[in-house]
Amino acid sequence: MSIHGSQPGEKAAKFFHVSRLRGLRGCEQVAAICYRTRGDDIEFLLVQTRGRRWIFPKGNAEPGLTHAQAAALEAFEEAGVHGRIEEASFTRYVGRKGDTRSSVVIELSVSAHLCEVTRLDTPQETYRNPTWLSPEETRKYLREERSADYGAELAKVVTRAVTRIRRLRAAAQRATDPPKAARVKQEALQKVYFIDRARVNGR
Repeated sequence: MSIHGSQPGEKAAKFFHVSRLRGLRGCEQVAAICYRTRGDDIEFLLVQTRGRRWIFPKGNAEPGLTHAQAAALEAFEEAGVHGRIEEASFTRYVGRKGDTRSSVVIELSVSAHLCEVTRLDTPQETYRNPTWLSPEETRKYLREERSADYGAELAKVVTRAVTRIRRLRAAAQRATDPPKAARVKQEALQKVYFIDRARVNGR
């Protein structure tokens, strides 16, 4: 598998062989806050952990990738996401790894990046069950099976994401010239493409 991010008229992007990067794990985590819009409505995409809790697609930062590219990779592997991701993190939160009902819990800093979904493929990680939810449902699902303080922290990420998405849309709408509106959006969200090398090679 490989990841690249360029189309005609877009900036050239680096080409990465993900198989060389997967074995080199960092300790800082990244999350893709995946969303789509339907008119004025916003929906978020959550996936399930092995423990059946709902969460954003996330994982460790990858050597050789920016945090945004690493977050996009997690979204692709866990939810089959293709789309545009914001290079700059719009918020950070404390992620928790381990059994929250015991004392064995590791807290990690998570860099959250907006990812506008253009289409979905079948996820590589089949147990993830990617599901679209309204902002209210997303907050509810994120609170389930978690402590009150951690659930509230995750819910705040959704609230901040809604605010950021609305600002992006408002900025694009103010640019009444269609090419300018497209450029405003493109400057905020970089398109990232994922290619299944086996599929490309006809295997």
